[in-house]
Amino acid sequence: MGKFKDIWDRSKDGSKAPQRSFVRFAIVITAIFVLFLFIKKDNVVRWVQAGFTLRSQERRIEALKQDNDRLDEQIRLLSTSRDSLERYAREEFGFAEPGDDVYIVEE
Repeated sequence: MGKFKDIWDRSKDGSKAPQRSFVRFAIVITAIFVLFLFIKKDNVVRWVQAGFTLRSQERRIEALKQDNDRLDEQIRLLSTSRDSLERYAREEFGFAEPGDDVYIVEE
């Protein structure tokens, strides 16, 4: 901490005045830059949050595309085969043909 405090004392510059001046300049510019990043309307925090939101939405889109592909395949299978459509209607909706015995089991 002592060296950082001494960097602002110009009487200690001696023969290293240009280097110490550059260090002071770099510290001030860095501090201004950091303040600018966090105070500005489109700050870094907002950019990071937007990045997380974007990645989350991209993952959701990919999951929905996979679900859509699965449903398209199911539609294709049900529309091409009467037997699979009949089995699906019986299993999912409880459909029965005339003459079938229907049992209702409560779970």
